[in-house]
Amino acid sequence: MDPILAEGIQRLCEADSTVDAILKFRAEKILNLLEKYIAEIELFNPAYGLVGAKDRNELVTKHILDSLSPLGIILRLLETCGKIQEHLRIADAGSGAGLPGIPLAIALPNVSFTLIERMGRRAGFLRNTIAVLELSNVTVEEGEMEKQEPGRFDIITFRAFRPLDAPILKGLFRLLAEGGVLAAYKGRMEAIRTEMKTTEKYTGKWEAIPCPVPGLDEERHLVVIHR
Repeated sequence: MDPILAEGIQRLCEADSTVDAILKFRAEKILNLLEKYIAEIELFNPAYGLVGAKDRNELVTKHILDSLSPLGIILRLLETCGKIQEHLRIADAGSGAGLPGIPLAIALPNVSFTLIERMGRRAGFLRNTIAVLELSNVTVEEGEMEKQEPGRFDIITFRAFRPLDAPILKGLFRLLAEGGVLAAYKGRMEAIRTEMKTTEKYTGKWEAIPCPVPGLDEERHLVVIHR
């Protein structure tokens, strides 16, 4: 068992009672699935360029734990949707290596996840990984975000996405169900304020919620934008 991964999950549980309640009874299974997922990334990364990480420790901290760091926030957003968990739908836009979608789907097996990826090879990697991990709550949709069926998702997450602008926001809002939420993984608060100044007339009210990553001494926030 990877000690950095195990310690990181433990620290996320200790920091948030909502996360602890979800993860503590399934911790061993979650860790085993995350280990398998990491192995798939390490196997295919040299050929596919899935993530930028100089070694396994950086992969675990900057990608896996980073993806899980706002889990408590996402759980509380899901509670506001007014649906039973089995009917909740999350999309990961521009999923790439499956981040944050696959770690979140491992943690939330009763929630339906859709990984949207336009690049064929990466979509193939995602399908293969889902099969290897036997994740029955995850599907892959290959193609441009703008061509996906509209109005289906309660939450859309995205990470390592290009800066938000009007066309991107319009495409993302189109995919949200009524009352849905965009949940953007972002870094420093200063940079977030600068970026959001140019989009506030399209987004309206937004909130940047701190979500520190265990073992990473860098600012991380989840920017929440309601439809």
